[in-house]
Amino acid sequence: MNKYNPPRMNPSSLRSRFATRFLRSLSEINAQKPTASSSSPTEIFRRYRRIKVAADKSMAYSVRSRRTWSRAMLWKLRTRPCGRRSVKTSTIVRKTRHEKQNKNTTTATTTGEDGVVSGVEADELRELVPGGEAMDLYNLLDETAHYIKCLTTQVQVMKKIADFYSP
Repeated sequence: MNKYNPPRMNPSSLRSRFATRFLRSLSEINAQKPTASSSSPTEIFRRYRRIKVAADKSMAYSVRSRRTWSRAMLWKLRTRPCGRRSVKTSTIVRKTRHEKQNKNTTTATTTGEDGVVSGVEADELRELVPGGEAMDLYNLLDETAHYIKCLTTQVQVMKKIADFYSP
């Protein structure tokens, strides 16, 4: 008899859709031949990146592009450069300086103990939620709540997978 009987999951649930896609992606990653020694730091980092991208892509596809954050994440994954980065270091440094200058000039709206979100806090939230840069505050909070729910689901599924395969 099986020592592990998984509970029946609703096939249309977010958790079920994510788990199915993520497990399929993990099996594809596992089938790929490593380019270097499997214990080399470079190969470990490559596998880490593949797993992270697989988790993000699986979650975004599971939401079925109903949300702004999932569309933004899928767009980002589709347009990312494959292989080595083609962006020059000077471009990255210039962008970083520009972002720091913009952060220093950001003005905050009223904030108080009544739970009103300030402009600075909203800007920080926009950086965390994919696609948040173009959202008004109401949609930003709605998308953030859904994104947190999805990240929680992602962590729960990944934890169950890790528990299942650990000795």
